[in-house]
Amino acid sequence: MPRRSIWKGSFVDAFLLRMKKKRDLLLNRKIWSRRSSILPEFVNCSVRIYNGKTPVRCKITEGKVGHKFGEFASTRKRRLSRTNIGPGRKRGKKESLSAYGTKRKSDFGKTWSES
Repeated sequence: MPRRSIWKGSFVDAFLLRMKKKRDLLLNRKIWSRRSSILPEFVNCSVRIYNGKTPVRCKITEGKVGHKFGEFASTRKRRLSRTNIGPGRKRGKKESLSAYGTKRKSDFGKTWSES
């Protein structure tokens, strides 16, 4: 992925630049600018990053500096994998063995013509 030119610097939205001077305003603040870079001044602040539906709570640590805000708020839903459910079998229903033609205890000892 191409990076931004060094002479341009990292992109930070204008309202975030104003907020970095007043740290108490940044605490628990909603952020819609997912494209803004995280600056070292934002460390130890908790923000809520908008993911397109609801704001996601995120605590900024030193390891997140230099990344974008949008990297830490996923916009996709996680789906359960279908590996746990076998093919052709529905959840919650048990299949009875007698439906497949197996013999019951009362059938043992009888010949085919008697049953």
